[in-house]
Amino acid sequence: MKKRIYLDHAATMPMDPLVKKVMDNFFVNEFGNPSSIYLEARKAKRVITSARIKIAKIINAKPDEIIFTSGGTESDNLAIFGIVGNSVSDCRKPSFRQHIITTKFEHSAVLNPIKFLEKQGCKVTYLDVGEDGVVKPEDVEKALRPETVLVSIMYANNEIGTIQPIVEIGKILKNHRAIFHTDACQAAGYLNLDVEKLGIDLMTVNGSKIYGPKGTGFLYAKRGIRLKPLMHGGGQEAGLRPGTENVPAIIGLSEALAKVQKRRVKESKRLIAIRDYFIKRLTKEIPKIFLNGHPKKRLPNNINISILGVEGEAVVLYLDEAGIACATGSACNSEKLESSHVIMAIRNDYAYSHGSLRFTLGKDNTKKEIDYVMKVLPKVVEKLRKISAKWQK
Repeated sequence: MKKRIYLDHAATMPMDPLVKKVMDNFFVNEFGNPSSIYLEARKAKRVITSARIKIAKIINAKPDEIIFTSGGTESDNLAIFGIVGNSVSDCRKPSFRQHIITTKFEHSAVLNPIKFLEKQGCKVTYLDVGEDGVVKPEDVEKALRPETVLVSIMYANNEIGTIQPIVEIGKILKNHRAIFHTDACQAAGYLNLDVEKLGIDLMTVNGSKIYGPKGTGFLYAKRGIRLKPLMHGGGQEAGLRPGTENVPAIIGLSEALAKVQKRRVKESKRLIAIRDYFIKRLTKEIPKIFLNGHPKKRLPNNINISILGVEGEAVVLYLDEAGIACATGSACNSEKLESSHVIMAIRNDYAYSHGSLRFTLGKDNTKKEIDYVMKVLPKVVEKLRKISAKWQK
């Protein structure tokens, strides 16, 4: 191939040129601080209000339920600490008896804040997931306690792409006091985000996962949910996210979400055809290769496999040399030479974890590119297996 093939859209996506075009004017010409009262400021304020209304309409929410943040990690942290407590002093009070339910294969932006709270005395239930990578709603119901204050389960997994039964879990939690949070960063480009239909109280969305600008995101917080701020300063974002608003980024975020949601059904159909073609060729042409996660209940763009007898990092480097970009797991952990906690959660086998690869498709990927990958990958696997002391045919 004359150009590089990018197959790591779960890590980040290139910004849509049309999104950038909408943003450009607000870097130089419309630069006012929305917190002031003169003309330039009022223009900026109107733009933010318009973006908030646009996003609220897309997800069937109210404008004042949208809190703009710097991305998925901040939104997740605000959701978790905002409900349970955001300081050590909060957590060490004798009355700190809150209980949280989550899963073993959440993103680190959810797991690490929860683990921090657990160290301070909070009780946590980490739900198992089956080999198909799907949470069972009945397990959530069994784990509920009177003191459960938060349930955080991702809409779609960032590594294996499995789609979780959020609607069913939402129905279970309808008559319970626990707040229901879902990380929808990976789902936002492909699945319905109607918060009323999903039955959620809090939802995280990230701009860089929907062809928008990096460093952008929002947290949907249902009206009536009381959150504690992570930071203290000005009164921006209803006092929950102080600091001068990043007007161009907010505009880009709203435009990107509108575009991906508008084309999600058509684009999902196209990607599913490429995804399934890729999976079929992989499992047919490379021995001892296994698909991770449910074959159908997964994002249209996600292919996560384990290749026994090889190290995933080595495969990534060989493919990179051949002009192909892919990943071994979450981009947030790509520099750590440790087993994927997601693969371990569904298989509990280091061989599957160390040999895992994640290919995630985007709007510019084609079947022709997959054909090129399949010219390269089998040769790479064969080469690595020949020098692997652990490989047995």
